[in-house]
This record gives sequence, structure tokens and C-alpha cells, in this order.
Amino acid sequence: MTSYNPSVFLLMVNGQIEGANFPEYDDLYCKYCFVYGHDWTPTSGLEEGISQITSKGRDSSRSLVWNFPLDITFKSTNPFGWPQIVVSVYGPDSFGNDVVRGYGAVHVPFSPGTHTRTIPMFVPESTSRLQKFTSWLMGRRPEYTDPKVVAQGEGREVTRVRSQGFVTLQFNIVTKDMKKLGYDTTSTEQAPAMHLSRTEQPYGS
Repeated sequence: MTSYNPSVFLLMVNGQIEGANFPEYDDLYCKYCFVYGHDWTPTSGLEEGISQITSKGRDSSRSLVWNFPLDITFKSTNPFGWPQIVVSVYGPDSFGNDVVRGYGAVHVPFSPGTHTRTIPMFVPESTSRLQKFTSWLMGRRPEYTDPKVVAQGEGREVTRVRSQGFVTLQFNIVTKDMKKLGYDTTSTEQAPAMHLSRTEQPYGS
């Protein structure tokens, strides 16, 4: 009887973008997309999505609630380029224009089980007072043409940003055949960590 020797492992992700805390803003919606390495391939589910608009109601101190579902499955040959989720939050400014209220990204948890992640959000800032006034007057705030740059980090060190708000996500993670390929996932109290039990780690990392 031949033994089963997998050549890929599976990462199954479901959960939801639960909501956000933006004390200064209301009537917000979010977009998400996944960013991953070249060896990763989505096999089912949605790579990106856009939520409904939600408001705080009469109590302005309340958090915004989306409960927007996430569901995607990846396959890969190694953990290099482990998927990240990028979340962008948008809402109206005082002139009714749709403007970005925050960007943020976090890695999909490494270890199986249920996890909650809170992402600190930020927005790009104009580099001068004149640019700030002009963008406010024109209703065109600084934003990234491709939100995926948030996960890549390249060139972000030259971008002036301002922190504002938080987004909370809940993940349910299932992996398949990782141990058979020699990878062991364990979690710590602070954050999950991946330990590669293979003697040769991928891409010389």
C-alpha cells in the first residue's frame, strides 16, 4: 500500500472583519484584499471584497460593526510569502466625498484555531500645509493607488503617515499536510510563530 506524500499544504481561512473603532468618523465601509508570495495559489473563496456601510447610531462612542465574512483557501509548497490581509476603510468627508480613513495589514495567523487580531490603522499625510489645505478644499485626500503596498512595505518609509483608528478581525484557521511536509506551527501568548523543523529553510531565510 503506497503512502501519501503531499507536495503542497493547504491553508483554510474563514472568519470576519468584525468592526472598527474610529472615534472621529461615522458611516464607514471597508475593503479587503489578500497579499501573498509567488508560491501561493488561492484554490477557493474570495481574494477581495467590500462591506456594507455601517454607522454608530445615536451613541457616537460605540464601535462600528460590520461582521463582514472572510472565506478563502490557499495552497503552497512552502511558507515563504505567508498571506497577509490588507484592510482599507472609507467614508464621507464634510463635503460628501468618499475619502480613505485608514489602511492596515496583518498576517493571517500561522497556527490552527480561532484568533482575534486588532490592526492599528493609518492614513498618508500631505507633506506641506499648502498641500493639506488644497486636498481638504478639493476633497482629494492623499491615498495609495494600490492598497497592497501597505503589506509590501517597499517605499513606505518615505511616506508621511498619521495613525487613526483600529479594525478588529476574527480568524478561524485550518491547515492540512503542513506537518507531513516538515513544518510545525505553534502559537505563543503574544502572537503565533512558525517554526520550521526542516534543516533547510525556504529561500535561505
